[in-house]
Amino acid sequence: MRFAAALLLALAAIQAAAADAYPPVKARLEPQRVSAHAWFVQGGTGVASAENEGFNSNAGFVVTGEGVVVIDALGTPSLGAALLAAIRRVTPQPVKRVILTHYHADHFYGLAPFKAAGAEVWAHEAARAYLASGEPERRRAQRANDLFPWVAPDMPIVPADRWLGEHTAFTLGGVRFEVDHMGPAHSPEDVIIVLPDEGVIFAGDILFAGRIPFVGDADSQAWLAKIDQLLAMHPRVMVTGHGAISRDPARDLTLTREYLAYLRKTMGQAAEDLTPFDEAYAKTDWSRFSSLPAFEAANRINAYATYLRMEGELLKR
Repeated sequence: MRFAAALLLALAAIQAAAADAYPPVKARLEPQRVSAHAWFVQGGTGVASAENEGFNSNAGFVVTGEGVVVIDALGTPSLGAALLAAIRRVTPQPVKRVILTHYHADHFYGLAPFKAAGAEVWAHEAARAYLASGEPERRRAQRANDLFPWVAPDMPIVPADRWLGEHTAFTLGGVRFEVDHMGPAHSPEDVIIVLPDEGVIFAGDILFAGRIPFVGDADSQAWLAKIDQLLAMHPRVMVTGHGAISRDPARDLTLTREYLAYLRKTMGQAAEDLTPFDEAYAKTDWSRFSSLPAFEAANRINAYATYLRMEGELLKR
């Protein structure tokens, strides 16, 4: 009993220290139960902004009898500290590891509080090229401009402690985990975290619910194939990278799949016809998607990146 009390006091001290180390956020992260052991917190549906304090993505966690496994760490160190505090409201178990679905800013900038609390970070080895490219530093500067003080210009960029291959399986506290590489899709390093005994998949940004996905330079053709692969797994529940969880993945994957397919069809035709991008974009009917969150911020960027990709695919024919 004395040991348990001491452990709870130590965890509370770590939580308080983490909260004090970063600028506070107004958002209260409310854990939602997904299954017997799995939980998630849901960010807003728009792009990261000062208004939402960078809280526009989801994160999950799995509570076992021997510790907690966290899936993604949110988009600022302050949000990472808030996520750690939210987990503490559910369980006193220590966070053993954080598994990143991919190394995008809105999913890994919250790692520092978890590292300070003793957690180990896991991610797919394909992210190593990104971390060595200089792009993380450029992205951090942009986020610091948009999200200061929650993202500072000198915010640490935390690498993984363990780099994963194509498939990793482990059991912790009686809960079975399977981590499978699904990239390239939204990113080269995409992984999904599967709880096979509970029918739960944490899908990261392979699935966006209720908003326009960010495509960037993603391999949209491979992404579409991975969506079909996910559907073939017949999960009962899929936790998305953005938006509400899906208890009907076949229905909820439709938006992401239809959007990607439409980008490829319209921008591919424009590239084949040698239509300049600005002209092609202006005459494309975007009404199917224009009312969705993040459309204004993301659609033109997505369309232009897809136009360039389709040009490249034409040259390879």
